[in-house]
Amino acid sequence: MKNSLTWKNIVGYGLGDVANNFAFAMGAMFLLNYYTDTAGIHAAVAGTMLLVVRIFDAVADVVVGRVVDSTRSRWGKFRPFILFGAVPLMIFSILVFSVPSFLSDGQKIFYIYLTYMGLGVCYSLVNIPYGSLSTAMTQNPEERARLGAARTIMASFTYTLLAFVISPAIGGGHGESQSTYTLYTAILAVVGVGLYWMCFASTRENITRTVEQPSLRISLRTLKSNRPLIILCLVAIATLTGTFSLSAAGLYYVRYILNDMSYFSVLIFIQTFLGAVLAAPLVPRLVRRIGKKSTFLLGSGIAACSYLTLFFFLSASPYVAFALFACASFGASLCMTVMWALEADTVEYGEYRTGVRIEGLTYSLFSFTRKCGQALGGSLPAFILVSFGYVSNQPQTAEAVMGIKLSVAVIPALFMLLAFIGMVFYPLTEKRYQQILIEIEQRKKNSQEFLETLEENQVYRRRTE
Repeated sequence: MKNSLTWKNIVGYGLGDVANNFAFAMGAMFLLNYYTDTAGIHAAVAGTMLLVVRIFDAVADVVVGRVVDSTRSRWGKFRPFILFGAVPLMIFSILVFSVPSFLSDGQKIFYIYLTYMGLGVCYSLVNIPYGSLSTAMTQNPEERARLGAARTIMASFTYTLLAFVISPAIGGGHGESQSTYTLYTAILAVVGVGLYWMCFASTRENITRTVEQPSLRISLRTLKSNRPLIILCLVAIATLTGTFSLSAAGLYYVRYILNDMSYFSVLIFIQTFLGAVLAAPLVPRLVRRIGKKSTFLLGSGIAACSYLTLFFFLSASPYVAFALFACASFGASLCMTVMWALEADTVEYGEYRTGVRIEGLTYSLFSFTRKCGQALGGSLPAFILVSFGYVSNQPQTAEAVMGIKLSVAVIPALFMLLAFIGMVFYPLTEKRYQQILIEIEQRKKNSQEFLETLEENQVYRRRTE
């Protein structure tokens, strides 16, 4: 299969995920702790809000996917959303970290629901087209793996950058951190808009749909018949629940168990950047040798075993704990990187089964389930902390410490194991995928030949009449 992407296209596409994570990673790493320790919102209230709003966002993703699939413009189908959605998204990324201190408790709750819902809708309007864009850039499996690797590396770099810059700045996490959060989110917003526009300028849509936009009924029937997509979505829920539980609880771990906030930057570096740098370059090679499914199974197995072992060393030895974090990060990064390529493959499978190509709605369903996993993983630590007696900005009891340990290690291990089990049943192998591509191209060729023959017959009939 002919390669079509340049490094400019691949790197430019990856820059879009840097911008994505200026909004997304900030929420994953800092938002729960910001709400509880800086804005003064009870952990149970914050956890409930994160769960409810992310499920709302997940439902909104399906609507956005339908809108994306019906879009036509001179810039393509997906790229206009990146161009015009960047500014609203970054404005809301500032607002969610700017809860006014003069509001009453009830007004604060209303404010966090309103701004976080706004952020979620704007993020969907940019991220679903961004994620779908890879399906329109290439059908080459290795190139799709490179695009996934670019996303993973860029996202991991962003996580690490934010941890090293913002974690020391917020210090103990008390009320005086508010101005720091607002300042840094404003700077990130300006840079993020520029990165989105660079992504827009350096990417092109090379794969186009050959039929008109299908009806909603046909689109939903296409999704329902796409067994690989359904299994992948269930796997994504488990994977994201595990990784986001660690992301949400990591700050509590270094603050209340290690009692040293400087470790947070090290933890994020290991958890995101180090794992991605080690794993992402290997993914195209692993895909070529053992396939995408086996690559995911390898990664989820490594992650599940590492997280489970980690539980026994969280307090005993920080160095052993960080080594196990690195092993878990490597495994999880293999999963997260190859998952984007797996999702792109399900678009062709749906087209093969039904003749309907719906990139936007396919990605929106995938995004829907990812956000369900993010919602579950991001909110579980809040409920666990409350049930184990956590009190913000105070020395924690042994029970509260155990709650933090469960959130950091046991929950990730359990859900990565579930992801492994789910992927065992994923039916789309590399050989089958290549057969599907050949069949789709043959159908398009036959359809084109039929149309040309029909046109010739009509011309001949007009001449002879």
